Amino acid sequence: MEILGLPLIYYGAMILKVLVAFVFVLLTVAYATYAERKIIGHMQVRIGPNRTGPIGLLQPIADGLKLFFKEEIIPAEASKFAFVLAPLVALITAFISFAVIPFGDTIEVMGYKVPLQIAAYADQTGTVFDLNIGVLYILAMASLGVYGIVLAGWSSNSKYSLLGGLRASAQMISYELAAGLAIVCVFMVSQSLSLQAIVADQAGLFGWYIFRNPFLFVAGILFFICSLAEINRTPFDLPEAETELVSGFCTEYSSMKYAMFFMAEYANMVTVCAVTTTLFLGGWHGPLPSVLNFIAKVYVLMFICIWIRATYPRYRYDQLMKLGWKVFLPLTLFLIMGNAFWITLFQK
Repeated sequence: MEILGLPLIYYGAMILKVLVAFVFVLLTVAYATYAERKIIGHMQVRIGPNRTGPIGLLQPIADGLKLFFKEEIIPAEASKFAFVLAPLVALITAFISFAVIPFGDTIEVMGYKVPLQIAAYADQTGTVFDLNIGVLYILAMASLGVYGIVLAGWSSNSKYSLLGGLRASAQMISYELAAGLAIVCVFMVSQSLSLQAIVADQAGLFGWYIFRNPFLFVAGILFFICSLAEINRTPFDLPEAETELVSGFCTEYSSMKYAMFFMAEYANMVTVCAVTTTLFLGGWHGPLPSVLNFIAKVYVLMFICIWIRATYPRYRYDQLMKLGWKVFLPLTLFLIMGNAFWITLFQK
């Protein structure tokens, strides 16, 4: 049986890749919490979780069950609809950003090409079509994600939550600008907004954009740092700031709603590492099978995120704003000009 000239097995393969990608992100989110606690524990000469299962491997499951069975509390003065909606907005936008990221080379199923990217398909000739503005889609989802945090801060009717929400919105505006300008350097080289085209242009070890020229190298590092600030990872976790704001925007949340914010944070970390891999580190290109190359690069970047958390203290808020507007923004403009001169002089 065929639909639109393609067999059902083709559509089955398309659905399967969606499920595989979702399960991969979900498992990575769950065990990123375990890995972070274990790695930081060793860095601080502690053991980390080691009681629940062998070497603590069942700790994420235990944490999930604990949060699932905790009492659900909604403050009496909270705006209930927005209060419930906020964690959903944060979590959904974190997961759907992964839809446009190519996580492997095209595979063949029953003679038909199946691209390993959720928002992509191949026609009968094997030509792959993806969302040709994939980078803009990711930036849009990153912008929408902050609405969940702002909603949580406003709807909780708590001064600590409100301050956390305001900080998140200011932080996103400040650092998304620098992150977007850093990506402009990639557009100048690839001449495309399609993530498939960007990855295809990075074939070979020294084809990776981070090795193409010194301006792209700095742009890659800058994009990664700005992305950490956008998703509120340490040392840019001012919207939570336990020492100042109790727990920031999620102060009033409990049970699974709190767990959803927790999952959104780690899903955003996975997405940021995947986007950095795609834009600057050659995507799935490398010595291993394509999917393994992609996973290895993402996990190395996630380890760096954890390493940064264990190493650096939280910025003061005025320092955070100064870094975004007075350092990163002028630096990205300089990188764009330098990259333009480099392309004009050396790139054929």
